[in-house]
Amino acid sequence: MAQLPNNDLFPPSPYCKSYVNEEEITYKTENPLTTIIVANPGKILQLCENLTDTHTKNLEAKMNMYFQAEVDAKKVFFINLFTVSDEAIIQVVQDKILETPIRSCLCEDTISNLVVYKDSGLKCDNLDPKIQTMIDEVIKDEGEHNLIIVPVIAKERKANVTKKLVVSPVYLICFVNTPKDSCFVTKLVNETLNYTLTLLLNTRQCEEEKRLKNQCQSLLSVARRLFSHLGHLNDLLKEIMSEARRLTNAERCSLFLLDPDHMHLVAKVFDGVSPTDKSTEVRIAKDQGIAGHVAATGKTLNIKNAYKHPLFYKGMDEATGFKTRNILCFPIRDEDGIVGVAQLCNKIDGNFDYFDEQVANAFSIYCGISIMHSLVYKKIQDTQARSQLSNELMMYHMRVTDQDVADVLLCEGYHNVPDFDSFSFVPRRVLHREIPCYILKMFDNLNLFDHFRIKRDVLTRFLLYVKKGYRDLPYHNWIHAFSTTHFAYLALKNFSLVEKKYLTKLESLAYLISCLCHDIDHRGTTNAFQQQSDTVLASLYSSEGSVMERHHLSQTLCILNMEGCNFLENLNREDYIICLDLIKNMILATDLAVHYRIHSRQLTMAKESYNNTDPEHRYYLCSLLMTCADLSDQTKDWGETKSVAQLIYAEFFTQGDMMKKMGKEPDNMMDREKASIPDHQLEFLTDCCICIYRILAKIFSSAECLVDAILKNIQAWEVSKNVFSALCVEGTTSYEVLVSNEFENAVQEALQNLTQEEQQGPNGE
Repeated sequence: MAQLPNNDLFPPSPYCKSYVNEEEITYKTENPLTTIIVANPGKILQLCENLTDTHTKNLEAKMNMYFQAEVDAKKVFFINLFTVSDEAIIQVVQDKILETPIRSCLCEDTISNLVVYKDSGLKCDNLDPKIQTMIDEVIKDEGEHNLIIVPVIAKERKANVTKKLVVSPVYLICFVNTPKDSCFVTKLVNETLNYTLTLLLNTRQCEEEKRLKNQCQSLLSVARRLFSHLGHLNDLLKEIMSEARRLTNAERCSLFLLDPDHMHLVAKVFDGVSPTDKSTEVRIAKDQGIAGHVAATGKTLNIKNAYKHPLFYKGMDEATGFKTRNILCFPIRDEDGIVGVAQLCNKIDGNFDYFDEQVANAFSIYCGISIMHSLVYKKIQDTQARSQLSNELMMYHMRVTDQDVADVLLCEGYHNVPDFDSFSFVPRRVLHREIPCYILKMFDNLNLFDHFRIKRDVLTRFLLYVKKGYRDLPYHNWIHAFSTTHFAYLALKNFSLVEKKYLTKLESLAYLISCLCHDIDHRGTTNAFQQQSDTVLASLYSSEGSVMERHHLSQTLCILNMEGCNFLENLNREDYIICLDLIKNMILATDLAVHYRIHSRQLTMAKESYNNTDPEHRYYLCSLLMTCADLSDQTKDWGETKSVAQLIYAEFFTQGDMMKKMGKEPDNMMDREKASIPDHQLEFLTDCCICIYRILAKIFSSAECLVDAILKNIQAWEVSKNVFSALCVEGTTSYEVLVSNEFENAVQEALQNLTQEEQQGPNGE
């Protein structure tokens, strides 16, 4: 007969009873034995045997089906409780894995209250409303129902506690429409989970470790990709948002960088698309809206229902047709603080959760570092480009010697041509070598030398360097600079700008200097050409706009800072800073794109009467005066205007030829084969020039003569259209006609005939 094994070697399972000689075998254990009362031990063994999956969803599905069979319930499902993230999740109902898990956040009181019900079922009255909402979403099709909810409590050792085990809820198991009572169901759950809970929790922990591992790998991959785009900030920002969308599974993204000067957030990537230019940028006040709130507080916002949040602006959805459900908005920091805000919209598989917040906060660190390094790299590139341009300028020109300065100061020329102070005077007829002398004369006549204690030799050296700063171009040259400056002088004299307090004395000085330097080192090409050709200038200034104008300003300041050239040295610090700021604004105002942006406001200013105490009015007037000075060639007589047109189109057609060589199609007015010069001139005069000078005439009645001069030139160009048609035979370009003697004579004759007809009247008398 076989011998029974030693009882001390292998004690039987607690649910098995064995008798020897009619006596029950007993043994001692550290914990009290669990006695199975309602559960079937064989079915528990079979369940444990089947729980071989490595995913919690599959394990939950098997547990659900086991419980359903045991209590004859209509539905069974687990609510996962995560105390780390204070979140509840339903991911499986019966044996069906939900495509989109049902999620809800929990408060600390909810979790602590669940511990109280660890040995009994929960009633709906005891439920947190958020959990009740989750359950309602699962059982909404069940009609009348009864519901038993059993909390599952587990013991875990906290990281900061050495020995003490802390109990916390890990699941709520819900039974829908079961005939069994709450006591039976609770006992069944407790008895079953005594043998399966450890497996469930270990699998859940394993999934969490795997998620953290994948997250770390993703962040390392992100860091590698981000740091490969440091050379191009816009590309970097697009990459940042692409990775943010991928990491959080969001539909849309926006990235705002903080503009410290204006205290705004500027959308560099909005809804995944970069603005094409500054006019399309989305700007948000730092303290407004969701992004503004995050920028101001530095705290992440996870909004489950966007339309119910008080900071959400619905207007953008209404304009685009996009429906925003939820938002995750987080700050981006560098070592000095917040530099931007990222906003993610509409998580594809539900709401943004605690883990998305963790990823976002970790990701934001990489963003801040990469943006900071990109900006530093851009500054280094800008410094190198400026150095290259400055070296190029100095190599292109020779230095000004003391003898050059002396030659101007000791010039014995007459310098007193008739009508110099009249708008009808043509400054292009001044001898080239005497231009510096006439500029000094302007300063004398306006009493600028004495008022600002300007040293005559220092200003002269500055003028000669500026003269050398202009290239030998057909139009944008030293003569054009003098013509522009002469108009500024005329405006100051004839409109009594300082005497009538339209401008301050300092503004009048800045006005003259800005006109003198407004096209320094011009390349004979437009801003658009610089950007399309990806020149050094474009790389340096394209992000700010007004590429050439910013270069002119840079070169002006470069010359001003050269030894022996700072004629502003006797200004006090405040006036010096104001003067440089005025020069900056005035030179940038010569970009016609700037004029078109503020044209309507200039017109309003003129209609409402100029207010010299309004800073905006002063800016609009200075900008208007700069534009009028820059275009003043169009206010001279027809012969002079036609000569200037020859110079302008010589530059235009040279640029057009360059574009053709680059394989690009130039605009018609820059294509010597297609340009219709009279039409282009008429368009420019009627759409641009006449409007500008009419605004000027509304403010200063003595400017009406300028409007009249332009109207006469419009009439001349209208007459010239027939002349062009007659002279443009096959093989002859419009430019060749423009520079021909026949054209000049024919137009003059046509104008004389027209004048005679007007004098004779309709009856020829």
